[in-house]
Amino acid sequence: MRNPYWRTRLANTPFVTYALLSVTFAVFLLETVNGGSTQTEVLVRYGARFNPYIILYGEWWRFITPMFVHVGLMHIVVNAVSMYYLGVLSERLFGHWRFLVIYLVSGIAGNVASFVFKPEVVSAGASTAIFGLLGAFLLLGDVFRDNPTVRMLARQFLAMAVINLAFNLFDSQVDMAGHIGGLLGGFLIAGVVGAPQIGTMSTSRRVVCAAVLVVAGVVLLRLGYAG
Repeated sequence: MRNPYWRTRLANTPFVTYALLSVTFAVFLLETVNGGSTQTEVLVRYGARFNPYIILYGEWWRFITPMFVHVGLMHIVVNAVSMYYLGVLSERLFGHWRFLVIYLVSGIAGNVASFVFKPEVVSAGASTAIFGLLGAFLLLGDVFRDNPTVRMLARQFLAMAVINLAFNLFDSQVDMAGHIGGLLGGFLIAGVVGAPQIGTMSTSRRVVCAAVLVVAGVVLLRLGYAG
């Protein structure tokens, strides 16, 4: 009887969310003790997106690392709360590895969009991936609209995304391109990996989502490097 119990417990434990939060806090601690998390030089040193380094030195990993770098205490607190709340729910609905893929691909998509449309800005933060989780719920709401619980969650997160984007319009320091890129990236990658715990997605939908994601990524990268 022990194996089923431990398997159930493992399946219901959001250890990927805990791991992502642990890495994020560890990076923030390193920023803080090595010059301060509000210093541009420190942010760039620890992986913030900085276009000249990506273009001139080929530091492609800066499309990944910015989601673990944060600017100041309030920034990491707000994002950590969102990561925990959305992460626990997403990991339960999508499963561990699918959740991780959605989180990382969304973050990368947001950073690629920021790379193209906000080239002059040094950007950092998990918000690209967080918006991706919102996008993933919108995908679930579209595919499983007959499920009342999923439909309710999708409406709530749609409202949350709209409100956040509306507030972004009045804050010049917020990377709107990154947020929208993460939102769309999350929607598309969720369509690719699916959510077997909820139901089955059609193969055609998954192929279309994959194709759009890849083509959009290639086009944006070409534009970013050309610009």
